[in-house]
Amino acid sequence: MRQPVDGQHVVTQQRRYLVTRASDQVGTTTIAARAGGRTVVRHVPPAGFVAQSPVVIDDRWALIQEIRSDGPDRKIRAYRYDLGSGTKTDLSQTALPPIAEPEIGAYDGTFAYSTTDRQKRSCLVIATLDSLKARTVTCVDDPAYIADPVVSADAVTFSQIADPQTPSRCKRLFTVPLAGGQPRAVPAVAKCIQWSGATLRGATIWSEVSSTDPDQYQSKAYLRETADAAQRPLGNIATDTIVPCGEWIYWQVRTVRDGGERFQLDRWQSGRSRPETIYSAPADAAVTAPTCQDGIPVIEVAHLGAKPTYTEALQLR
Repeated sequence: MRQPVDGQHVVTQQRRYLVTRASDQVGTTTIAARAGGRTVVRHVPPAGFVAQSPVVIDDRWALIQEIRSDGPDRKIRAYRYDLGSGTKTDLSQTALPPIAEPEIGAYDGTFAYSTTDRQKRSCLVIATLDSLKARTVTCVDDPAYIADPVVSADAVTFSQIADPQTPSRCKRLFTVPLAGGQPRAVPAVAKCIQWSGATLRGATIWSEVSSTDPDQYQSKAYLRETADAAQRPLGNIATDTIVPCGEWIYWQVRTVRDGGERFQLDRWQSGRSRPETIYSAPADAAVTAPTCQDGIPVIEVAHLGAKPTYTEALQLR
């Protein structure tokens, strides 16, 4: 799918539906059937709100989130759409705990997010899109909070941020199985600067970057193949691009040469001795972090050196 750089952008591509977002101020989001192109959902946030990624989607349902971050009345709203009829349900009218942070982790029809309970604790919630059944996994006392959940086929990896507004701010990663159980900490190499990560089949890949590092767009990545194994360095990666998909964990690598950026997508799975590169972008191209749907990663590449400039969405296998 090719589009002008200022046109529609691919959010994700499910086996039956294509999800795109416009370059307008509110992020108008469209879900269309891949067979025939019929528009099933067109979500236009009201003034002051902007649509937020990701879109959680399966064969029957889709969840779209919008946020208002400006001004004193910060607000997060989410809706579940019936892809058969196009009707929507405001999640605030269901039994689901309210969404407190804009980051939602999703893997097909399972999603995870943070909420604030009646004791003003920040809690991790894991829910299913079809039934809207949810369970609260763990909570931390205010002012600490939970954020950045990443969902794989069998686990959720998330952050706990302690003392967020102080010089002793500490960001740590934890992981918990989807099947149940207690969260466990991901041992860090450097204290309190873990950024994001993903756990799959018992292995965890994560990154670390300090607020004092000169390049916040790059972080140091590590692999631990089992909970008790020693960590292995994976080198520098693009910050906040670690995504589990199918039986692989993917991430983006960004290099700067002669003043220009180059991007590639690497991946690793249990049993492999080293990562492999599955995509290298041409010069003058920018690449989004991958999204995952039905076990297939999707990236969008902006060809900024082309005339005219354009973007294209790629499924990588």
